[in-house]
Amino acid sequence: MSETSHRGEIAELLTEGRVLKPSADFRAQAQYADPEIYARAAADPEGYWADWARQLHWFEPWSEVLEWEPPYAKWFVGGTLNACYNCVDRHVFNGLRNKAAIVWEGEPGDRRTLTYWDLYREVNRFANALKARGIGKGDRVAIYMPMIPELVIAMLACARIGAVHSVVFGGFSAEALADRINDAQATALITADGGYRRGTIIPLKHDADYALRTTPTIRHVFMVQRGSFPLRVVEGRDHWWHRAMQDAEPYCEPEPMDSEDMLYTLYTSGTTGKPKGIIHTTGGYLTGCLATTKMVFDLRPTDVFWCTADIGWVTGHSYVVYGPLAAGATIVMYEGAPDWPDRDRFWQIVEDFGVTIFYTAPTAIRAFMKWGKQFPQQHDLSSLRLLGTVGEPINPEAWMWYYETIGGGRCPVVDTWWQTETGHLLITTLPGIHDMKPGSAGVPIPGVEAAILTEDGQPIGKGGGYLALTRPWPGMLRGIYGDPERFVQQYWSKWPGLYFTSDGAKRDQDGYYTLLGRVDDVLNVAGHRIGTMEVESALVDHQSVAEAACVGAHDEIKGAAIVAFVTLKAGTLPSLDLEGELREHVARKIGAIARPQRVIFSGDLPKTRSGKIMRRLLRDIAEGRVLGDTTTLADASVVDSLKRQYEEREEAG
Repeated sequence: MSETSHRGEIAELLTEGRVLKPSADFRAQAQYADPEIYARAAADPEGYWADWARQLHWFEPWSEVLEWEPPYAKWFVGGTLNACYNCVDRHVFNGLRNKAAIVWEGEPGDRRTLTYWDLYREVNRFANALKARGIGKGDRVAIYMPMIPELVIAMLACARIGAVHSVVFGGFSAEALADRINDAQATALITADGGYRRGTIIPLKHDADYALRTTPTIRHVFMVQRGSFPLRVVEGRDHWWHRAMQDAEPYCEPEPMDSEDMLYTLYTSGTTGKPKGIIHTTGGYLTGCLATTKMVFDLRPTDVFWCTADIGWVTGHSYVVYGPLAAGATIVMYEGAPDWPDRDRFWQIVEDFGVTIFYTAPTAIRAFMKWGKQFPQQHDLSSLRLLGTVGEPINPEAWMWYYETIGGGRCPVVDTWWQTETGHLLITTLPGIHDMKPGSAGVPIPGVEAAILTEDGQPIGKGGGYLALTRPWPGMLRGIYGDPERFVQQYWSKWPGLYFTSDGAKRDQDGYYTLLGRVDDVLNVAGHRIGTMEVESALVDHQSVAEAACVGAHDEIKGAAIVAFVTLKAGTLPSLDLEGELREHVARKIGAIARPQRVIFSGDLPKTRSGKIMRRLLRDIAEGRVLGDTTTLADASVVDSLKRQYEEREEAG
């Protein structure tokens, strides 16, 4: 088929809203192929989730499946278990000790394989290394590491002793790391001397040392020797990982944890300048991760599962670590960038390791599209049998390219919607049951109920509105660390007893949900949530900036790009050098992912007569749209001036 006729067929498919069906062979072998699962879960959701929970090992059984006093939920009340035991020990004891648990490749090309027995030994020793330094149940431990096996070992070791881990993405700045350590009041930090990204060294311990200047609660720092990177060692505080492991006992008794004990906190951006520490507990979260990994990905014992997410994000927690390992799967981990040393790196890994399930972000897929088909076509991708997308809504064109070019038109695609707060995926298709609609996520999974509502909480049968979750689910967040009022206000105050996702969505005649993106001031930049207020706070921190407002503009690859409108202090003149300085200032304060793509200087920002910045109009400018209503502005000429400046910048490139 010619390229022209193929594009025409895709356009027709997208225009007419036709559907694609997983192959008859796939459906015949699918483990979850009975549509009655939805009816059974709807009739008895607590019984449904209890059946999944019974697949885990419990030290003590629960007395009640769900205790629900909106907005507070408790799942599997009274039950005790250990997440590490469920991800490691029970597989060792059930005949999987020699099965590969982690197949890892570093960016320079070094490789390691850890069996479940290897993982068991490493986790036990590091758990004892933590305990030997006085770290135990309830203590918070920050983790700031590259994508190496020791990151997984550190998380599981914390879970084994009941310490609460808080993984901080290795791309965040020293200041962002310090903020998260201080909010969690962490007593220990686990890091590495460095890591690799696009052939360059990321000096993690060096950056961590800057953070540690302002983190008085940290008593111990563990350092993995990833390479021979220069660093400073503080005697008594800093410990080399390999030396701590040499001195550690080989077995650590797993701590029995109440189902509602904290497993981890993970910081995510919100509508204020301060990131919020999302709390996930043990029993419900692990149940949800296990269920969705096995059901949505049709996981089989022979699968090689590769979720390309960094573990610094929730996708990495749930679908690199806890879900697949609880299910006894073999996971692939890769340290570096998808285009290093060339743009076929991912496809080389798929071919070399025989990856069968591949789960990645639309941002990556759009980058693959831009690079061209020649890179995946250089490799044998026939091992793949299922594809997934995660992190943001995927446009239909990218969906079709993924399906045709990577999956060869034979692999079902599961487009999954969920959030840091939800813990595990909630809306998608089950490949053994549903047809696929490019660009549409699908339907709520069994045991989950959702609705699309108007502003005043009225249900919308067909069409667009606000996405809400109408009953509790096992992996749901249990709060914001240290800020219960913000938890209630942000998620549960819009409609009593209902969880507000802050996402827009629409539903078609078949009940399929299409996600429309955020409706608050949080941007999805390359699949990462960045609060506009956080970027604005970083800009105003600069000595030259009087005021700033940030919005998102459409970006072909990243989905959204940050555009900053900045008012300078008296006596400061705008310049290209200052723009570059401000962009780098944000990167230092937060991380490179938050660096604005454009900085537009203005003598003033569009404000209402009461002084509120009209970000709606700034979004219109950044998107090149016709300006909305300007009658409430104190000075409408400000918008016209900004619009001219922005258009001139775009024309100049």
